[in-house]
Amino acid sequence: MADSPYLVALALIEQDGRRALPLSGRSQKSIAAEGEAPQELGHVLALELLLRVWQRSDEGVLKRAAGVESLLLVELSMERLPEDLPNLKAAWLNTGDTAALMKALKAITLRAWSVSVAKFQPVSLTPVW
Repeated sequence: MADSPYLVALALIEQDGRRALPLSGRSQKSIAAEGEAPQELGHVLALELLLRVWQRSDEGVLKRAAGVESLLLVELSMERLPEDLPNLKAAWLNTGDTAALMKALKAITLRAWSVSVAKFQPVSLTPVW
C-alpha cells in the first residue's frame, strides 16, 4: 500500500549525557479514522521500541529527554521517510533543540500521539497535534 501513511514510534532519550532517537515504524494496513488513534499497531510499535530502549540500558543510564513527549507515535506519508525524518533526527541529535524538533515534526506529519501509561490503566495514545 504505497498510498498508506507510515506509522513511526520515536523515543527521545539521553544515555550517559548523549542524545539518542531510536525509532520503529511500519506501513499501515488500515488507517484509524479521524479523531481515533491507531491502537493496535501503535501499541505494537511502542512495545518493540521500548524493548530496544530497555536493552540499551545495559550500556548506561537512560533518561527521557522531552518529558511526557519523549515517546511519540507519528503518522506520515511514505515520501517523508527517506530524507525528512533522518534530517530531523540528525538535527536533534546535534543540537538537542526539542522545540525545533517538535515544530519540524508537526510540519511533516499527518497526526501524532504521545504514548503513556498510568498505574492500573492501559497504554494511552494522546493526540499531540
